[in-house]
Amino acid sequence: MCGIVGWIDWEKDLSGERNMLQKMTQCLKDRGPDAEGFWLTPRAALGHRRLVVVDPAGGQQPMSALKNEHACTMIYNGELYNTEDLRAELLACGHTFQSHSDTEVLLHTYLEWGPDCLSKLNGIFAFAIWDEREQRLFVGRDRMGVKPLFYAQRGSSFLLASELKALLAHPEVKPELSREGLAEVFGISPARTPGHGVFHNVHEVRPGAYLLVTRDGVKQKRYWQLKSHPHTDDLETTAERVRELVTDSIERQLVADVPVSTLLSGGLDSSIITAVAADHFQKTGRGTLHSYSIDYVDNRKHFKASAFQPNEDEPYVQLVTKFLGTEHHTIKFDTDDLIDSLKTATLARDLPGMADVDASLYLFCREIKKETTVVLSGECADEVFGGYPWFHREELLHAGTFPWSRVTKERASWLSPELRDWVKPEEYVAMRYEESLDEVPHLPGEDPIEARRREMFYLNITWFMNTLLDRKDRMSMAASLEARVPFCDHRIVEYVWNIPWDMKTHGNREKGILRKAMEGILPDEVLYRKKSPYPKTHNPAYTEAVRSWLLDIINDSSSPLLQLVDVPTIRKIAESDAQASSIPFFGQLMSTPQLFAYLGQLDYWLREYHVSIRT
Repeated sequence: MCGIVGWIDWEKDLSGERNMLQKMTQCLKDRGPDAEGFWLTPRAALGHRRLVVVDPAGGQQPMSALKNEHACTMIYNGELYNTEDLRAELLACGHTFQSHSDTEVLLHTYLEWGPDCLSKLNGIFAFAIWDEREQRLFVGRDRMGVKPLFYAQRGSSFLLASELKALLAHPEVKPELSREGLAEVFGISPARTPGHGVFHNVHEVRPGAYLLVTRDGVKQKRYWQLKSHPHTDDLETTAERVRELVTDSIERQLVADVPVSTLLSGGLDSSIITAVAADHFQKTGRGTLHSYSIDYVDNRKHFKASAFQPNEDEPYVQLVTKFLGTEHHTIKFDTDDLIDSLKTATLARDLPGMADVDASLYLFCREIKKETTVVLSGECADEVFGGYPWFHREELLHAGTFPWSRVTKERASWLSPELRDWVKPEEYVAMRYEESLDEVPHLPGEDPIEARRREMFYLNITWFMNTLLDRKDRMSMAASLEARVPFCDHRIVEYVWNIPWDMKTHGNREKGILRKAMEGILPDEVLYRKKSPYPKTHNPAYTEAVRSWLLDIINDSSSPLLQLVDVPTIRKIAESDAQASSIPFFGQLMSTPQLFAYLGQLDYWLREYHVSIRT
């Protein structure tokens, strides 16, 4: 994986702007610790930081290529999983290659097919190609939005970067929050509206879209979106197809010239990935697969079963690793580690985020990076196959808002009265929710309850899944670790999208069709284990630590947070019993302790990024 920076200017000569380009690119050094590269012309300046995964010698960037006097230069962050298929097709078209890197294949794919190249790619990517002949920048992002890409227009300049911090390094991009940005921070966060960069006039390339940047401006176009049609395969055929797609996706994503491992929680999704990977390692002579799990000091002592977390992970982790024969590593953290990393996680995300859920993932990735460079992770299966409670519980399915964030009214009450009246977070969230429903590709004649579930799947794939992918990319890349997500393969998403609910829940189980499809590769205790989310700390010391942090902030008259929130309300929450008054702040994992930490992160972010309010 890598970090990319681009700067196009139609009036200013950029050939002498290496220092500024280098300053922006340096912000992404954690994404690419192994090498850096720059390419400057009067109209275009491109910067790159590289994490070597494939072809150390042949994948340097920015990379230039020429076909029939057609010269293009590319910066690219990601991995292609169908590189060799494309290479064979391009060789037949007369192309030649100097390396075995996917970077060179991607560039030649553009030279051969132009913007239509995107429909041929299987992978996770964000890239920009300066086309010298056409005097335009072509910018593409993968279908699911696994790899991030932000941009901003300022006068005659167009700027893009993998992360917000690199855009903010340019003097034309200010860390300003408008009313809309405040609504994102207080109403939507830790999610983000698709395409939104939070800061004033900063945007994100939407998943499945590309940009064309010319003298006439910026045009964004969707090249991929979900399509609804009747599912005609029977149960057995459907299960067989799901197994083929999942297995193929995992095996394709094991390709690398560096060590590859898996994350293993003992849940269904990570166990499937680990099982397929271990089998592939054995068949191809790659030795023993290494797997990694996370835990917390004294978590067993403090664990209490709930509807969301019915049991502990550790016994299932041990069962899976023994069954598959992986070389397993359990990494444990204590409360002090989590507290210390809350600020680091904020810097990695460039925004206040998922508190200890972010921080623990960063710590986990940092430790894994000492032994490996690439990991496969089980994200996205719940969004694609319908694993979350809000797919199954009627009151959540018909909540009339984003089911992972149902306390919009309470969140509005945390704002100062003046800001609440100006920002109107409840109205903003309702608007974003209705906009998303308007995008859903409905199937004519579909049963109303089936149609509602289709809406729920769309909301999950375009919103909740992107939140988790954003977290996974930012925390893993802050540790210079590449995290791959096989369940995000667009072929899986497209196929499962149209499987009817009764088949998806085969056996009256969440993700029943996935369980049936993968029968035989795991012990039944794991294959039919009830869903349990990403592990978090249950230690009350964490709650007390973040409570203390928040109280210190609201007692500090210099805190920028005090100008935004209703201090008496926040103080009352902070002084309450966090267990007795648990607030379902966001998703399944974030409640009152995470709210304390979120507000602490928000204060730190306002200070560290020198954020100002644009009225």
